[in-house]
Amino acid sequence: MVGVNKHRAPSFNAKFWIDWLIWSAAVPLAYFARFDATVPAIWLPSMLTATVIGMVAKFVLLVTSKLYLQTWRSIAFRDLAAIVRVVAAASVVLGGVAFLLRPGMVIPRSIPLLDGLFSLLLLLMVRALQRYRHENRAASTVATENRRRVLIIGAGDAGTLIAREMLRHPETGLEPVGFLDDDAAKKGQRIATVPVLGPIDEIEGHLDALAIDEVLIAAPSLGGVVVRDVIERTSMASREISYRIIPSIHEVLAGNVTIDRVRKVEVEDLLRRPPVDLDLPAISSYLSDRVVMVTGAGGSIGSELVRQVCRFGPSLLVLFGRGENSLYALERELDRNHTEISYRSVVGDVRDRGRLEQAFGQHRPAVVFHAAAHKHVPLMEANPEEAVRNNIVGTKNVAELAVAHGVTHLVNISTDKAVNPTSIMGASKRIGELLLQNAARGAGPEQALVSVRFGNVLGSRGSVVPLFEEQIRNGGPVTVTHRDMQRYFMTIPEATQLVLQAASHGRNGEIYILDMGEPVLIYDLARDLILLSGLEPGEDIEIVFSGMRPGEKLYEELVSDSERDGPTPHPSIFVARPSAFEPEHLLATVNRLELAALEGEEATLRTILAELIEGSQMSPVGNA
Repeated sequence: MVGVNKHRAPSFNAKFWIDWLIWSAAVPLAYFARFDATVPAIWLPSMLTATVIGMVAKFVLLVTSKLYLQTWRSIAFRDLAAIVRVVAAASVVLGGVAFLLRPGMVIPRSIPLLDGLFSLLLLLMVRALQRYRHENRAASTVATENRRRVLIIGAGDAGTLIAREMLRHPETGLEPVGFLDDDAAKKGQRIATVPVLGPIDEIEGHLDALAIDEVLIAAPSLGGVVVRDVIERTSMASREISYRIIPSIHEVLAGNVTIDRVRKVEVEDLLRRPPVDLDLPAISSYLSDRVVMVTGAGGSIGSELVRQVCRFGPSLLVLFGRGENSLYALERELDRNHTEISYRSVVGDVRDRGRLEQAFGQHRPAVVFHAAAHKHVPLMEANPEEAVRNNIVGTKNVAELAVAHGVTHLVNISTDKAVNPTSIMGASKRIGELLLQNAARGAGPEQALVSVRFGNVLGSRGSVVPLFEEQIRNGGPVTVTHRDMQRYFMTIPEATQLVLQAASHGRNGEIYILDMGEPVLIYDLARDLILLSGLEPGEDIEIVFSGMRPGEKLYEELVSDSERDGPTPHPSIFVARPSAFEPEHLLATVNRLELAALEGEEATLRTILAELIEGSQMSPVGNA
C-alpha cells in the first residue's frame, strides 16, 4: 500500500518564484537609491549581507503568507492589504537584523524603509501588469459593435462597485460611459475613469447623445417615485433602451454587488420605500428560544412570517395549515435554507376546534401568528358562509385557545378592508378584530393579544400583480375595474417584518396599523407592469375598464372616523383604539352567524353583519 505524506512540501508555482526574485531585488535597489545609483566598494559587503538576509526572510514569509496563491488578474483591496502586511513584516525583520549586526556590520537605517517601498512597488507592479494584460485580452474578445453602452444612475458606493466590475470584466460586453447623480458636488468628477455627467433629471439629454443601450439604476436609496420617473423617461427615448437595477442596500453594504446580481426592474422597485428599521432586540426577546405557531403557514403571508421568524432562532416552529402541498413546499424550503430550525407541520383547519386544541396542547406554543383567512373579496361575496366559518369562527377558536393555553403573544393578521367594510370579507375580518379584543379581556397579565392591520401585499396569491402579469403574458388586455381605483401596497417581507415589530409592543387588545405609504392608482400599476415587460401601454397591450365588482371600494381606509390614531415607539406603526362594544352581544351574534352559515342562510348572514358592524357600508341584500 502506498503511504500518503501528510507533511508534503508545498508545490510552488511560477508566481512564487517571480514574487521571490523581484522582492529580493528590492534590497539592492534600496542601496542604489541610498547612494545615488553608485554603491561605494566599502558598502558592497553590507549590501550582500542585507540581500541574503532579505532573500531568506522573504522566502519564509512567502511560504507562510501564501501570497503566491493570489489571483493576479482580479486582485482586490484585500489582496493589497495582505501584501502590505507581509512587506512590513520583512522590513521589520531586516531592521531588527541590522540592529543586531552592529557594530561589526553596518546596514544603513534607511535601507529597511527603502526596501519596503521598493518591495511594494515591484509586487504591485507585476500584478497590475498581469491584470492589464488580462483585461485587454478579455476586451479584445468582445467586438466593439457588440458592446452595450451603459448609463449608471447613482454615483455612490453601489454605482462605483458596479462600474469597476464592468471595467474589470469587459468580456461581459458592458461599457460604462457615464454616471447621473443628484449630488452637485460630484458633477464633473471621474469615478473609476467614468465621468459624472449631471443630475438624474437630465437623463433624456444623454440617452441619444451618448448612444446609450442600457440604463442601470445603481442607487438603492432612491425612492420608488424616482425609479418610476427614470423608467418613464427611458421608455420615451427615440431608441430602444433596456433598464436594469442592482440589488438591495443590504447587499451593497456587504460588498456583494457584482454584474451577475444585476436584475430586471420589478414593480417592487417602483413602490420602493426606505428599508424597515427594526428593533431587533425587542423582537428577539419574545421569539428567541420560544415555540412559535403560524396558522395559515402555507399562505403568502404565513410562509413569509415563518421565514422571518427563523432569523430569531425559535426553539420550535409549528406550521399549522390545511393545504398539505403548501406545507410540503415550505418544509422543503426550511430543510434547504434553515437546517438549524426545528419544525412540526400540522395539517388542520382553524374551523376545527378539536384539531386546533390538539395542536395547542401537544406543542404548547408561546407565540402564535394567526394568518389563516379567506381574503378574496369577490369569492367571499359569492360564498359568505365560508367567510364566516373561516375568518370569524376560526379566529374565535384561535383567540380563545391562545388565552386558555397561556400564549404570551397572539398576533391576528387583519386588513384595511375591515374599516367601514363594504364586503363580506372585510366585515368578517372586522369581527375577527373584535373577537380578539374580546378574548384579550380575559387574558392574563403576561399575555398580549393584538391585531395588525395593513393593505395589499405585492405578489401574494390572487393579488392584482400576478393577475396583471398573466394578462400581459397572454397578450392582454389588462383589466382594471375603475380608472380612479387605488390601493395601499407593501411588499410581503416589509409587511411581515413590521408585524413582528408590532407584536413586540404587545399592549393587550390593541389594533396596530402599518404605515402603507401613499396609495397607488391601480391604473398606474397596470401601466408600470406593461412598461416593465418591455411593451407600450395602449399600443402593444390594451388597458380596459371592467367595472367594479361586488363588495369593492374605490378607496381603502386604514382607520375609521370612530378610531383614534396614536403613535407607537416605531415610526412605521400606529395604534387604533376601536370604539366600545358589548361582549355578550358580540358572542351571541357570532353564534347566530355560525348557525346561519352552517344552514346556508345567506340573507340572514348579510343582515346580521350589516347590523353588527359600526360604519359598515354593506347592503343587507346580497349583490353577488
